[in-house]
Amino acid sequence: MTSGVPVDAMLGAQRGRDHSSVGARIPRREDPRLLSGGGRYVGDITLPRMIHAAFVRSSQAHARVLEVDVEEARAADGVLGVFAAADLDPVTFVDYATAPALKKTPQPVLAADRVRFVGEPIAIVVAETRALAEDAAELVDVSYETLSAYVDVEEAAASQEDLLFPEHGSNVIFHEHVVIGEPDKAFAEAAHVVSGRYHGNRYVASPMEGAGILASYDTWARELEVWAGTQSPHVMRNRLVDATGLAANRVRVHAPDVGGAFGQKIPIRVEEAAVCLASIRLARPVRWIEDRYENLVAAPHGKEQLIEVELAMAEDGTFLALRSRIVGDPGAYSHNSASALIEPLWSSRLMPGPYRVANYEYDMSAVVTNKSPVAPYRGVGMTAGHTARELVIDRAARLIGRDPADLRMQNLVPSDAFPYTSCTGMVYDSGSYRESLQAVMDHLGYDDFRKEQQAALAEGRYLGIGVSPYVEPGGFGTEGARQTGSSSFPSFDSARVAMDHTGKVLVDAGTPSQGQGHATSLCQVVADQLGVDVDDVALMPVDTAFSPISMAGTRASRVAVVTGGAVTLAAAEVRDKILAIAGAMLEADPQDLRLADGRVSVVGAPEQSVSVTEVAHAAHLTPELRETVPEPQLTSTRFYDPKASYSNGCVAVIVEVDVQTGRVHLRNVVAAEDCGTVINPLIVEGQVHGAVVQGIGGALFENMLYGSDGQILTSTFMDYLLPTAPEIPDIDVVHLHSPSPNSINGVKGMAESGAVATPAAVANAVADALSAFDIVIEALPLTPNAVVRLLDGTEKENPQ
Repeated sequence: MTSGVPVDAMLGAQRGRDHSSVGARIPRREDPRLLSGGGRYVGDITLPRMIHAAFVRSSQAHARVLEVDVEEARAADGVLGVFAAADLDPVTFVDYATAPALKKTPQPVLAADRVRFVGEPIAIVVAETRALAEDAAELVDVSYETLSAYVDVEEAAASQEDLLFPEHGSNVIFHEHVVIGEPDKAFAEAAHVVSGRYHGNRYVASPMEGAGILASYDTWARELEVWAGTQSPHVMRNRLVDATGLAANRVRVHAPDVGGAFGQKIPIRVEEAAVCLASIRLARPVRWIEDRYENLVAAPHGKEQLIEVELAMAEDGTFLALRSRIVGDPGAYSHNSASALIEPLWSSRLMPGPYRVANYEYDMSAVVTNKSPVAPYRGVGMTAGHTARELVIDRAARLIGRDPADLRMQNLVPSDAFPYTSCTGMVYDSGSYRESLQAVMDHLGYDDFRKEQQAALAEGRYLGIGVSPYVEPGGFGTEGARQTGSSSFPSFDSARVAMDHTGKVLVDAGTPSQGQGHATSLCQVVADQLGVDVDDVALMPVDTAFSPISMAGTRASRVAVVTGGAVTLAAAEVRDKILAIAGAMLEADPQDLRLADGRVSVVGAPEQSVSVTEVAHAAHLTPELRETVPEPQLTSTRFYDPKASYSNGCVAVIVEVDVQTGRVHLRNVVAAEDCGTVINPLIVEGQVHGAVVQGIGGALFENMLYGSDGQILTSTFMDYLLPTAPEIPDIDVVHLHSPSPNSINGVKGMAESGAVATPAAVANAVADALSAFDIVIEALPLTPNAVVRLLDGTEKENPQ
């Protein structure tokens, strides 16, 4: 049904209503079920005759595959099938990116003639149990001819020996040089130039639940049904159509509960395609559950970039120009739905950040290495570039004798400048850039802390504070994606709202939850439009056979903006139909009716009313109404492709550093968050807390390390460290509100911010604490060993 509810009528701040659900601090309704063990994950789903898969993975970082001998494995107890690349139709995946200059690096479902990273799948073994499959996998004998392995992007870019893809003539698969304004002139005229080099650490999402898939093929119907822990069910369906040759209406993907994802589960994994091909071959349901070793070694990684930044300033500290050289390390392949550009391209486009910079030059490249491929990870493309820039700004402040917060305040985009177009073409719609910085300073008592810092230094204690203002593009529709240069997914999203004959409401969309609280926040939006209780609204699980299509899925802080906008439009249509039917029942003009608290009443005569339940019952069961309302169905599906919107905020951290042990103690963390209209403050705060913790992980603990031979050194949680509760202080959240004029209800995306801004805040706090030693931070994480090494390069005397 096409509605008269226009998108433009819904833009901007949330329309005021009595007892509005939007903005209420409603606890997440899904939590009691999940916390009491009622979740239903892929590992909980069983089907009759189900069998289990395990993978034979490469032990070599880079090698030619000479032979894969599977005969002994095929003869093992309980084994039903062993498939190497030669046993299956050749299937490869390439990225969806449309950047013409990006060289394609097809990734095979199973490696055939060459392996390019440790952990790359070579064969799949299917047996009656997972244990039997793993035992048989150890019997597969793979012969290799080793090749040179590349783990350093600069070495990989310079070398011509043993290229990962010889057909390209280089390991550099993308290069772009862009000049905006007159940076050479600005640098020549600058009073101060500050530069820095930063190696952004490689880290991994580490969701509680690894990847998982259950595939069941019906040979008679020629239908493939899949249950998978995915963020993008329709993307997975489309990829499986490519892999299997089945028609799209013969591939069905369910998204059950997902135990965390953070971007890692956006692209389809080659293992997931292999499981589906095995199910088709064996005509039995096949399940694979990724273990932690596989997740660390072979699941997509994130973040790693090598970045050089130069900042030109006028005598008074005004930012005149920026230069950057950015080299992204996408691993062995331009991963199938995210591409090698997902990190370095965004870093280059977002380098000016929340600051007024008119002149900018960047040189950006992506270089394949013998590491697990990258995929989006929370704050994708923003974390490394943001950290590199903020480190240089702190360094600049020390150079010219300015307080780093004061220097930032001078150069941040002021509130009266919105909409503000950055030099890279991003149109910041609204924001509170200076106000957010001021909010965290006030919350921490910035001036009083500086006095405390000096007193502590006199006692031989080293305290420091770091601030990290950010701008976050999110809620991507077509316009927002184009402004950031993203080309890895189209914006195509719709949602459905339906009220049954009892007045209860079902919401359906193609964007599944992995812990974000969709079943609460989206239902709040619908309840607000329909004037019903939130408990009368339910969100359906995603099933590609029935759910409205989302060609992107859950990613890039899109759900509140894009899906929330679509369900608002759909609910508004249902609301209008409720008013029309109630008008017929009450013999009143729908324009004179008020819908609130589950009832429709005549304005000025509240005694003339009917309940929403009565309206719904009449709509479904009273044919006579159709004389007045010919189409009384209380169902609507709406599409929404929003304009660009940008959230912002600031993270600030106070640390104390033990110069003897190198330990960094986090004393205070505060995050100011401005995501426009807040649907549910509790959910926003939870998202901030989670993202900040992941940012702390990147700042102090997490680092995916490879040896010079390409062997991974951090394949367990004994080696790859995650922050735990004792390391995390209380995280305070300050809410600011600058509703977007470009989105329905003024909502902005916000889930990336803590992961983006926290590493820089921590790093700058450590640099501030150790400013007397004049250390230069060029890499994270700042483990105790790393801090001691930094101090070993200075005179370790008490400078008091």
